[in-house]
Amino acid sequence: MVICSIIMRRIKYRRIFVVSVFLIFNAIVVNGQDFDSDSAVIRFLSAEGVPITKNNRVKLLDGGKEKFNDLFQCIKEAKHHIHLEYFNFRNDSIAGVLFNLLSEKAKQGVAVRAVYDAFGNWSNNMPLKKRHLDTIRKNGVEIFPFDPLCFPFVNHISCRDHKKLAIIDGKTAYTGGINIADYYVEGLPKIGEWRDMHLRIEGSAVGYLQKQFLLIWNDLTGQEIDGLQYFPSHDDIDGKTIAIIDRVPQKLPKLMEETYLKSIQSAKNRIRIINPYFLPTPAIKKELKKAIERNVKVEIMISAKLDIKFTPDGVFHVAHKLMNKGVDIYIYNSGFHHSKIMMVDGKFCTVGSANLDYRSLRHDYETNAFIFDREITGKLNDIFDADINNSTKMTPEVWKKRSLWKRFVGWIANGLSPVL
Repeated sequence: MVICSIIMRRIKYRRIFVVSVFLIFNAIVVNGQDFDSDSAVIRFLSAEGVPITKNNRVKLLDGGKEKFNDLFQCIKEAKHHIHLEYFNFRNDSIAGVLFNLLSEKAKQGVAVRAVYDAFGNWSNNMPLKKRHLDTIRKNGVEIFPFDPLCFPFVNHISCRDHKKLAIIDGKTAYTGGINIADYYVEGLPKIGEWRDMHLRIEGSAVGYLQKQFLLIWNDLTGQEIDGLQYFPSHDDIDGKTIAIIDRVPQKLPKLMEETYLKSIQSAKNRIRIINPYFLPTPAIKKELKKAIERNVKVEIMISAKLDIKFTPDGVFHVAHKLMNKGVDIYIYNSGFHHSKIMMVDGKFCTVGSANLDYRSLRHDYETNAFIFDREITGKLNDIFDADINNSTKMTPEVWKKRSLWKRFVGWIANGLSPVL
């Protein structure tokens, strides 16, 4: 009896041990800590109600020349409608080619609708003026400003439409960081080459970009554009998994930042970021430091030159602080890297309009595509590797070459980053 009692107790304790281990393992899995980084982010987005589409084709457009050639050809083939939503259409030769092409399509009976941000237009040195807009409208293109500027102008600084979208016949969409401007092809005298990334997407993800455009369009114009002709079926396409993250200030104000945070939190091996105005929120900086602490390799590429004064010094200040925590910082020297991309573990990536700064993550309307695909992520990693060859790695010695004045300006700029 004594032996039986001992055996029963051992069996009982073993059962308790097995159950305890199962519960602990289950808790880890439920919290997403045991998933691969891509699976963890997909689970997070699904829980947030973000559609995950799996039947997409994606083409990476490396630079303005590739983007404009591809977009213009697609516009030429449009049959039903062309929708454009850009932070600005700079009044230069590229815009001239675009609007001439849009006029021809309008004459063919294709509906052409365009939105530009009023502040984005006003703030560039070659804006669309009233006479240009009158001609564009006379030629059959419907074009409207987002949040027109009026007194007091300060009321219109926040919540700008920073997207760069094009949707053709509801079948093909373009999104990324490239506006309509010559310098994406020709560069600028004081900056040099203007590097950027864009995407061409075909598949179910196009419908969600179309929905974003029509929400803005219908609100601006009072029209009710909708219907199956704007959302054709894509059942014949099978390929890349995409989630479209749409930052809408009043409806989805935190989703973009939270998706970046979850991506960084889920990383197991490597995080690579290229972002021009790298003045991240405290939460982003905190998670990057945590990633270093768990032995994730973090690499960030910033530009030696930027198109906005004062901001570069703030970017260098933040980069230096992260360098001291173990982040590899690369300073791109061959022009201005305006790309907004991130690659995680070689498994997924994001390309879009959102900068990693307060304005994009806390104020503006933005769109990013998160692509859960090794091939596209690998291509972006190859671009990163190639651009390292045109970069200087930030080291304590490199940092010491910056003047005390520039370091001081960087400290001030970092402190003002919430309002830049």
